[in-house]
Amino acid sequence: MLAQQPFVFLNTSIKPGTKNHFEIPVISEKDSTFIPVTVFHGSKSGPVLGITAGIHGYEYPPILAAQQLNQKIDPKQLSGTIILVQIANVPAFLGRSPFLNPLDGKNLNRSFPGKPNGSITERLAHSITSKIIARSDFFVDMHAGDAPEDLRPYNAWYHSDAFPEVSQKGRDMALAMGYDYSIIFNIPKERFKKPSLYCSQEAFHRKIPSVDIECGRMGIPDKTETDRIVNGMLSLLVHLQMMDSKKQSTSIKPIIIAKRFTIKSKSTGLFYTEKKAGDLVKKGELVGYITNFFGKKLEDIKAEQNGMILYMIGTPPINKGETIMNIGRIP
Repeated sequence: MLAQQPFVFLNTSIKPGTKNHFEIPVISEKDSTFIPVTVFHGSKSGPVLGITAGIHGYEYPPILAAQQLNQKIDPKQLSGTIILVQIANVPAFLGRSPFLNPLDGKNLNRSFPGKPNGSITERLAHSITSKIIARSDFFVDMHAGDAPEDLRPYNAWYHSDAFPEVSQKGRDMALAMGYDYSIIFNIPKERFKKPSLYCSQEAFHRKIPSVDIECGRMGIPDKTETDRIVNGMLSLLVHLQMMDSKKQSTSIKPIIIAKRFTIKSKSTGLFYTEKKAGDLVKKGELVGYITNFFGKKLEDIKAEQNGMILYMIGTPPINKGETIMNIGRIP
């Protein structure tokens, strides 16, 4: 076996068995920020795993999980290299801003692959694409339910008939992480002609096996969900043969969801429901209703098909056209 060589990141040579912290500056004509990144370079050779947390700055369990991974991953015991984005969207994190970067009002997870000369969010996306995604052999983007979103934990992988081998590797990654529900993100061939928009989809467009984690709800920094993300990532490292640990292997066989449907609001007002993420619903079942600002009912919300609520609006405000619920069909 060849000796492990240093890993060069941002013109810095990282020795095998060590880790380095970086702050990638991102500057536009109007604004400036940075991306905190930790690179773990293993003592043995292996693949490069890219990980992003905090694409949405109000989704705290993934961000806290990244902080834990920073302490738990020992580069001396690692094979390969991990590029861990601790918080991709620092302005949204510090500004406690759901979904959007407060500096320019844009959604980072709708901005990939980004623009080198665009707004600050577009430049953030470009930096992540060029400096992290492009360097990766495998990729994971970690999310949770944002401030208004009730969500039950799951992960997902990208699949396309255009990339069967890449899709299979992504599937194997997702199923190794120990989640009880896994979703297939099916990407038609014609979709690759358009910008990726999503962080992990940009990786998949580049033929990199890619997985999303969704674990956490309503911006709550819950320890249980944070630990679940950490354990899932450690199990993935075992699967990728980047880390040795029998304790992290998982035998959970998840339920795989291949089809989902979305209920959108036709009205603006107040949303009422007794449902929670994870609840099962039946076709035609009343799952909530919307009133105007004086209490007059505007519409009843009914399930269009049988399934499980994966995520939903968990707070009263609702705008016309917004997603009320995303429901997965249980096979």
